[in-house]
Amino acid sequence: MQSTPRVLVVGGGLAGLVATRHLAAGGVDVTLFERRETVGGRVRTREQDGYRLDRGFQVLFPAYPAVQRELDLEKLDLRWFASGATIARPNHRSTLADPLDQPRSIPKTLLNPDITLGDRLRVVGLWWELRRTDLETLFDDARGPDESIERYLRDRGFSERFLERFIGPFYGGITLDRSLSTSKRVFEYTFKSLAAGGSAVPAAGMEAIPAQLADHARAVGGTIETDTTVTDVDAATDDGRATVTTTDGATYEGDAVVVATDPPTARDLTGLESIPTDARGCVTQYYALSTREELDTGKRLLLNAADDDGPNHVVPHSAVAPEYAPDDTALLSATYLGTPDASDDELAERTRAALASWYPERTFDLEVLHTDRIEFAQFDQPPGIYDRLPDVRDPTGPVYLAGDYTRWSSIQGAMESGRDAAQAVLTELSRS
Repeated sequence: MQSTPRVLVVGGGLAGLVATRHLAAGGVDVTLFERRETVGGRVRTREQDGYRLDRGFQVLFPAYPAVQRELDLEKLDLRWFASGATIARPNHRSTLADPLDQPRSIPKTLLNPDITLGDRLRVVGLWWELRRTDLETLFDDARGPDESIERYLRDRGFSERFLERFIGPFYGGITLDRSLSTSKRVFEYTFKSLAAGGSAVPAAGMEAIPAQLADHARAVGGTIETDTTVTDVDAATDDGRATVTTTDGATYEGDAVVVATDPPTARDLTGLESIPTDARGCVTQYYALSTREELDTGKRLLLNAADDDGPNHVVPHSAVAPEYAPDDTALLSATYLGTPDASDDELAERTRAALASWYPERTFDLEVLHTDRIEFAQFDQPPGIYDRLPDVRDPTGPVYLAGDYTRWSSIQGAMESGRDAAQAVLTELSRS
């Protein structure tokens, strides 16, 4: 009688959790090893004095195909951001919103001095073009050569004002690249997804996403071992199997190993130089306001349209999700792109100065709650990089990859890669 195949998954982020679920559902004996005490990778939420602080500003795009397939969105109890943004610079705030989503915003949007009438018409034209395009084809070479977001939008006639005041800071928040040098393919995919389904966060924080994925994996028989660090993956066993070794010296053997760690760790474990390790980082700082008085941006992001040392954007978390803060306070965050050397106190002072310049009629008594410095938030995605990314089967022997770096840097890319890896393993095991 043939024994049940055994697969080991290294890393409990979104990719590893999805891979574990699909492997277990495919009849495999699968164990996931996660070095931290909880799963989720970067998608984590810190509970502190009644506040919920996600690790860096993160949102969920519910229209992503993998999100719809892997998650029970109703059970996540989503809280929705309003479309568009408030564009801010010294002594100035203006509203840009989707009039179909928010009819009352039509006058403010039409009179917005930060975008031209031509820009508005071009946005509509781009939306119409992309809504008729299948999401799964947006990374295909058949759509023409890749180029930067900046070049892509300039070729379509968008104004300098629109790029600098809205697209730069808005996509700076998505790609951590305010210069718009990221691939146009990311822009097309996220623009279409946002237009189709908006953005949201779970009421319990972003960590509810990996928690649900872990529940799904366990429900079909997957085993998850936390607080277990894998230091070595060896595909050179005599019987064609693979082993992993943990920090306590224990060795585990399986018919296959799925490496689902962050890119630098995955490169170290597999030796694959095609795994991208050029990083984009950010610093997100959380603040409490002493009263529940929210900013007039409502549930929209507040974008910094000025070219200064202030934050790229400010997020009114408790306006979007009241569960993120106690009843008598408001929760804001400010995100700085890159990895600034400024201290926590210096960043807080920059945020206070920015808010004071945007809201000269108000004073802000910000209490710093927590600062997340994330050196590797995304891998860099210049035009053409997707032709150079590794395949899930590139490692030697029965070792597979699962990570957004096999697709593109996003929740969609991570979840899709987990399923890709599981399907590759199951296909290979069925042949043996």
